[in-house]
Amino acid sequence: MFRKTASLASAAVLALGLGAAAASSAQAKPTAESSTTAACALRLGSVTANGAFTSRMINATAPITVGGVRGTAGVFGANQVQHISTVTGTPLRAGGETRSGLTVIGGALYSSTFTVDTESQIDPHYPHNNLRIGGGWAGYRWIDQSIHQKVGSPTRTTLYAQRTNGQLDRWVAEGSGWRSTGGVGGLSTVKSMALIGRTDTTETFIANTRAGTLLTVTWPTKNNAATVGKTVRTATWQGFEQLIATKCGTSGTLLLAIDRDTKSGYLYAVGHANGTSTVIKSLGKVPLTFSDPQYFRIAPNFDTLNGG
Repeated sequence: MFRKTASLASAAVLALGLGAAAASSAQAKPTAESSTTAACALRLGSVTANGAFTSRMINATAPITVGGVRGTAGVFGANQVQHISTVTGTPLRAGGETRSGLTVIGGALYSSTFTVDTESQIDPHYPHNNLRIGGGWAGYRWIDQSIHQKVGSPTRTTLYAQRTNGQLDRWVAEGSGWRSTGGVGGLSTVKSMALIGRTDTTETFIANTRAGTLLTVTWPTKNNAATVGKTVRTATWQGFEQLIATKCGTSGTLLLAIDRDTKSGYLYAVGHANGTSTVIKSLGKVPLTFSDPQYFRIAPNFDTLNGG
């Protein structure tokens, strides 16, 4: 494990009993439930089997449209990346973009950064780095990085990682190191989680379980804080292996749900999270085959999330 400035301490078990949240579950995909305006878009990234980095826009139009793919070869080695966080894309004044995020490669955590030119090819004038942070990352299902940056509020960079036994661990960046701010159990039935809300004092995920439940998990940022879970839907969400979310409107979320078995994705407009009263509108199947090993969101420098 990489260096931490404090040891990992166990937090209270998730308030909601995830495994028993749904007594029965349908196998069908979630359907349209209410009217929600969703003139939004999600910038989807992927790492291909050959190690290329791709970027495209998924637009919440009627019908859903997918922008042209922009591929960058040679970012990683073939089948090298085991996990990848949300990637931040920072435009350059002269054109091009610097992209940075966290990756797990060979069971170790890395900080990965590269810059592309206006043709989306690696710009050799800028560093292309995979800087090793530390080992001990073979036992995690996924990782993600949350950057809270808002005028008038403190900047906070948080790393989340879920172990294969379900425990969710968290660290906050401090200087050149990372400080543990706790872990939470009770998540063994969770298949995927995506960050939808971020404030000065809390961060909120949307998650789906093997039983089909869709729920939110809110975790205060203070050390060893207990989480609060709220059921959003009780069934039909078990078919998705990955959730990816971005801001939609002032307080909503555009949610991409990926079914790895069928290599398909479905798009949803989700209103501000409010338990079972949350408005969800199915926008339909995304006209894209999801066959790459890794998918993630490419976020802007100032990434506001108000859905939770």
